[in-house]
Amino acid sequence: GLEEGAKNQFSTFSNFITTINQKKEGIGNRSSPTQLVLPNIKNGRDLPRLCLDVRQKQRVSIDALPQELKAPFPPEPSLPIRTKTVKDFQDDVEKSKASGDWKAVHNFYSTTFDSFLEINAAFKKDTNSPFNTIEDSGIDAKFVNVVYDALLNTPQDVQKSVLKGIINGLLQEWTGPRTKDDLRAYCILLQNPQFSNTSTYVIYAHLLRQIAALTEADHHFLVHWSKKISQKRFKQVVDRLLQFISLRLFPAKPEEFPPMVKCTWWIPSATKVLALFSKNYLIFFSLVRFSFCQYPFIISIAAKKVIIQRDSEQQMISIARQSLVDKVSRRQKPDMNMLFLNVKVRRTHLVSDSLDELARKKADLKKKLKVTFVGEAGLDMGGLTKEWFLLLIRQIFHPDYGMFTYHKDSHCHWFSSFKCNNYSEFRLVGALMGLAVYNSITLDIRFPPCCYKKLLSPPIVPCDHNTLVGICGVTLDDLFQIMPELAHGLSELLSYEGNVEEDFYSTFQVFQEEFGVIKSYNLKPNGDKIPVTNRNRKEYVQLYVDFLLNKSIYKQFASFYYGFHSVCASYALLLLRPEEVEILVCGSPELDMSALQRSTQYEGYQKTDLTIRYFWDVVLGFSLDLQKKLLHFATGSDRVPVGGMADLNFKISKSETSTNWLPVAHTCFNQLCLPPYKNKKELKQKLIIGISNAEGFGLE
Repeated sequence: GLEEGAKNQFSTFSNFITTINQKKEGIGNRSSPTQLVLPNIKNGRDLPRLCLDVRQKQRVSIDALPQELKAPFPPEPSLPIRTKTVKDFQDDVEKSKASGDWKAVHNFYSTTFDSFLEINAAFKKDTNSPFNTIEDSGIDAKFVNVVYDALLNTPQDVQKSVLKGIINGLLQEWTGPRTKDDLRAYCILLQNPQFSNTSTYVIYAHLLRQIAALTEADHHFLVHWSKKISQKRFKQVVDRLLQFISLRLFPAKPEEFPPMVKCTWWIPSATKVLALFSKNYLIFFSLVRFSFCQYPFIISIAAKKVIIQRDSEQQMISIARQSLVDKVSRRQKPDMNMLFLNVKVRRTHLVSDSLDELARKKADLKKKLKVTFVGEAGLDMGGLTKEWFLLLIRQIFHPDYGMFTYHKDSHCHWFSSFKCNNYSEFRLVGALMGLAVYNSITLDIRFPPCCYKKLLSPPIVPCDHNTLVGICGVTLDDLFQIMPELAHGLSELLSYEGNVEEDFYSTFQVFQEEFGVIKSYNLKPNGDKIPVTNRNRKEYVQLYVDFLLNKSIYKQFASFYYGFHSVCASYALLLLRPEEVEILVCGSPELDMSALQRSTQYEGYQKTDLTIRYFWDVVLGFSLDLQKKLLHFATGSDRVPVGGMADLNFKISKSETSTNWLPVAHTCFNQLCLPPYKNKKELKQKLIIGISNAEGFGLE
């Protein structure tokens, strides 16, 4: 919408203003407190597009123009003198409330918001100073907040005078690049709480369009100035933008808005303004038309999960279809197994069997996963897959296995730096994580946030195999999340006030124990001969952190990286931030059993039945460990999916068996079959026995 010309035959925006001013007696008397009548919002469909000439021609800041082009542009006009202070305004409001006479307040609002110059005259800290740097916007934030806080409690004619003034400002004809006073006005207008009301959305949309059409240099100023807004006010601005986009997409009352075909530019404009306030601005460059995937910061983690699932499903279908075509072309009889990644393992050789199966079936990794445990009669409808993941992760991360080191202080695992001849098992762990995301399984893995940052470095596997992968910028904060004690020691080194060289007697060399042997590594060439001093200690700490989190584990992590991306290679990963990858892989460890109770479905029971009441009394009284065991027993995992407990679709069914029997679970369907136990004590006893013995699938 923003890139198109105004080709449609719309009536002029002046007609809209004429309608608004139909009860105004004197055109020149802008400050008179007249009763303003806003037209029906549906008239907004006839509004033309504003400032196309500026948007198309002025793409650079005035500061970037050649000297010969700067002369024609006049300096910023002088501002009117306004002397009202915060105290004066507050006194006027209190007097108006007491007397019922709002004339003084009405005059203030109608004058202040009548133009961009008046906005600056009222809210600029010093009208004689230019305030043309990114460090200081020059806006009197306290005065702005007080004026806006009082606005919604004023009579309707006062509020309408503000909207009328904003329209006047938006109608101003621009003859050159925006001045810093214009940018200040935009920054102030964005904070107007009136734009939370859908009746103001036509005006709000035009404000957003003008801001979205500013030059990159002007956007740079707005971004930095917005950082000076308080956290509370900034959140209100962002929430207002999100609400605007949501209500335009899914209006509760469609008749309140112009037809979508008449205002296709609303959502792109709002999204581009929202993008200014996002530090995670990623874009799918292959997309030409507007898409929310161009602005992933606006998409919730639950929505991103749906996008990734749909992408996974399409890849699964494509791979399965190709397998079928290959079979038919070779005149071989097709069977259903060719449509799946079939993994057959023995419980006694779980890791080796899994490694062999995945290595042998590389071409099938993007098919739907099905697991079979040798010698067991279970049919995998999802439950066996969940248990395979759980048991495999448990074995691989066991300290005796040696692949990962568990750090008790941070309660997380990190890659072992021990050198070996074969890193295929690290590739297996990466593939497992990829399969989990691909098949919507949550894993109980405790990696630090740094791991997921490395996993997206880069998010798409490079074509050049010589390109380093899994290497990212790391800081002392990253080390604190893994080895807090060591990180604290390095932090102490940085803040040490004595003579570092004489007191610490260290060099640019580190030592590590590997299988009982102490080995030394230089952090830089000839590092063992370079002393750490007060001058170079920052470099030493940075190199040490980089060595621990990047260089010393490069081969291990590179194998892990390629394993993950062998399954999850997708442009959809560009949507994700590192912390979102962690949530997709691991889910949330925070259990809310009350939320599970609210979302549970029943079959054969009513939620008011005595057995069900006994059940929830018992479960809500369980320790966290028992609650996790119950979740694992019923769903195959003790983690909560991205969408929360409601996404589990948990069901309790009535089991028409003897009450001597234990509860039974169908983990494929997240279903618990519960006999109608006669009392709470019996139910608790049988439930604890059942959930504490929850491994294995069999028919007896």
